[in-house]
Amino acid sequence: MPDDEPRLLDLRLLPFAGMCWAATLIGILGGSRAAWVLVATLSGAAVLLAAGRALRGPGRWTAATLAVLLFGSCCAAGVAWRVQAVERHPMTELARNETWVTLVVTLVDDPREIAGFGRHVLVNANVVEIRRATETIHSGGAVVVLAPAEGWLGLLPGQDVVLRGQASPPRHRDLSLATVRVSGPPADVGPAPPHQRWAGALRARFAAAAAVLPADEAGLLPGLVVGDTSALSRVVKDDFTATGLTHLTAVSGANVSILLGAVLLLVRAVGLDPRAGAALAAAALIAFVVIARPSPSVLRAAAMGSVALLALVTGRRKQAMPALAAGVIALLAWSPELAVNFGFVLSATATAGLIVIAPVWVDMLVGRGWPRAVAETVAVSVAAFAVTAPIVAAMAGTVSLVSVCANILVAPVVGVITVAGAITALIAGVSVPVAEVVVRVTQWPLWWLVTVAERGARIPGASVAVPSGPAGAAIVLGAVAALGVTLRRRGPRLVLAGIAIGVLVLWAPVWPSSLGRLV
Repeated sequence: MPDDEPRLLDLRLLPFAGMCWAATLIGILGGSRAAWVLVATLSGAAVLLAAGRALRGPGRWTAATLAVLLFGSCCAAGVAWRVQAVERHPMTELARNETWVTLVVTLVDDPREIAGFGRHVLVNANVVEIRRATETIHSGGAVVVLAPAEGWLGLLPGQDVVLRGQASPPRHRDLSLATVRVSGPPADVGPAPPHQRWAGALRARFAAAAAVLPADEAGLLPGLVVGDTSALSRVVKDDFTATGLTHLTAVSGANVSILLGAVLLLVRAVGLDPRAGAALAAAALIAFVVIARPSPSVLRAAAMGSVALLALVTGRRKQAMPALAAGVIALLAWSPELAVNFGFVLSATATAGLIVIAPVWVDMLVGRGWPRAVAETVAVSVAAFAVTAPIVAAMAGTVSLVSVCANILVAPVVGVITVAGAITALIAGVSVPVAEVVVRVTQWPLWWLVTVAERGARIPGASVAVPSGPAGAAIVLGAVAALGVTLRRRGPRLVLAGIAIGVLVLWAPVWPSSLGRLV
């Protein structure tokens, strides 16, 4: 293989992914009429281009452009059909009139408590039946249930639930049919599927094993490993938000990359056949998705994490970009509502940053004499911040100024926690007492993670408010670009100096109190 091959990027699928995303976005935000107009526009442009090609002969980019236009037309037609189905669904009319309804729904994920909303939970579900006084309508479609925690917490994905509540239009413009507000427990609850009962029991046993750790660490570990933040305190959540570490407590591509990377290292260590290794990695990925719940966000993380692993573990960036584009297309085809999901935007953007930017910066820093391990940690953290900060600003109206330093400080322990936590979860499925012994391996790394978040959040100006929406994104994008130009002119020494200052600010005042707490 030529030495420069890993530096080449195959971008041929990128226009197709972009067209698919744009068509899906226009269809969901603009409605079925806008989607059908887009179908006609793209199809007409394709016909004109084909006619011009027939008259003047093929041009350099004619075939590729024609393929992108036709593909976009197909994507727009698909989303138009799905949006039209939502617009004509009987539940949509009931929601528009804020009607009280009796529904049979299937839960899609675990009920999760809403911060600052009393003891209430949000539950994503799919409609099975709409029961009315004169008829029963059998029809699918997504709804969001807002209910009191009593009677709902502890329910598992896959369970059929009978409820009565008031339907209202969806809170966000996506493909959901309605928000249903329920005032009491479910009228009837069916059994959970066997694999969800197994996953729920494993999560509960894992949380029980983690309970031997200090309270903050005990609540954090399940969040880091399987995305279960039910026991995580509000203070720790706020600290993680202020320091840009929230992504660690959500099931992300990083979790998948770390776990699959550990499996691949094990396969290499014991000398297994590559096919056996691939099968083992696939089995580990499936088990992780089941335990973490096969919701759209988890499946997105599985896809993005696999792509990131392809880029960073094998070093084949040329293949990683087509894999990312194909993953985006497949996920949008399966779940079009991801097009308007900020988590999907952040995940895809961060993965692209790892593929395109981080390796270049690693090579640059190594060429300046940096140790490779340090260069990779800094490059990955800075690249992820640079490409996601404008999106976070648009979404939340805040920017964490300590995010890069905080992520660099915790990078060495995240992998240890994830792998040790996954092993603990597996052992907990067999014996909780043994898992309680093994889980103590994670206490020091978890303490470090909690401490960095706590100290970073206490720094004045750690999180800066900016306008939300496009204005905030533009401001942060401009600031990031200006900072990038400055760093490129001044060189990596300025980066190292800034990181060192950030580390001192974050960590220097904490030794006495933190060591006392750990002891």
